[in-house]
Amino acid sequence: MPLERGEIEKTVHLQKGSSFVQYVKKMKGVSVQDPNVRLTDSLISAGGGLIAMILISILAVSLGYPMALGPIGASCLLVFAAYEGPFSQPRHIIGGHILSTVAALSIWDLFGRSHITIGITLAVVVLLMLITKTMHPPAAASAIVAINTQTGWGMLLTIIISAIIVVVISVLYNNLFENRTYPRRWI
Repeated sequence: MPLERGEIEKTVHLQKGSSFVQYVKKMKGVSVQDPNVRLTDSLISAGGGLIAMILISILAVSLGYPMALGPIGASCLLVFAAYEGPFSQPRHIIGGHILSTVAALSIWDLFGRSHITIGITLAVVVLLMLITKTMHPPAAASAIVAINTQTGWGMLLTIIISAIIVVVISVLYNNLFENRTYPRRWI
């Protein structure tokens, strides 16, 4: 027995309604209990970040690019608190920061700074990091800082040296502790 027009519309409406409900349910998230964070491990992570940021802030300020401290500070958080994670590995930190900053400064040179070029910069940086497998979220911040502050190519040297310092200090510092191994992989 064929469905009449009203019944078809009702069926379509129910299907749309259920897909909307499913869509909204996806936003709920999953309830997971976070593992307990040990105070000792937290203090070790904070100590590494302290050492790295003191050295990097001296460098960045003396070179005239203190705006690099934000993205590099976020990198420090990853390498000292989440040192086992994929975004914390040397290839991602150094490659991501260099690639992102070069892309941002190139876009700025070619097109200047505008709301559109800032958006394009982020899109290009995300695409490049995905293609090259150098995904590092703080590196995207390096790109935005570079184009938004219009610092010029001098910032690139600060970013490169800072990223290398983060990795070197992390290798030396994290491996001092028995329960830490850094890096998990170089390439």
